[in-house]
Amino acid sequence: MVGYEAPAREVEAIRDWFAAWHGHVDAVNFTAARTLFEEDVIGFGTFMDTVSGLDGLEQRQWRAIWPTIEGFQFNLDTLRVGVSKDGCLAFGVVTWDSTGFHKDGSRYPRPGRATVVFGRAGPGDPWKGLHTHISLNPGTPQSSHGDRPETR
Repeated sequence: MVGYEAPAREVEAIRDWFAAWHGHVDAVNFTAARTLFEEDVIGFGTFMDTVSGLDGLEQRQWRAIWPTIEGFQFNLDTLRVGVSKDGCLAFGVVTWDSTGFHKDGSRYPRPGRATVVFGRAGPGDPWKGLHTHISLNPGTPQSSHGDRPETR
């Protein structure tokens, strides 16, 4: 891995990927978000154990969380990117913020961090998510009780 000296064009491409994903999360748009990932993605996070496959990730992570929060956004100024020498494997590490809802409807800050491993067939192809680790910052309530509709 090249580490943090990733080529600027690759950092920008991965930054754009995260920007697209946080737009889909905030819009509760599962269909659009799926296009950013490989079918055999593996993920885990604060809310779920490890799951394999895009269907599992959507059903067990995304659908359990996205409708219950609002204002999800990656803090792209915290993004760190590494890219393999062959340009076909990369990682991105970034913090994020969102707003959660207590049972009484009151809001609370819901910050966290994410790591995504990316792959692609060849340099210049679009990056696709291969692995996600999304977790809340320590001390953040794990349950949110919002009820936003899915968009398409």
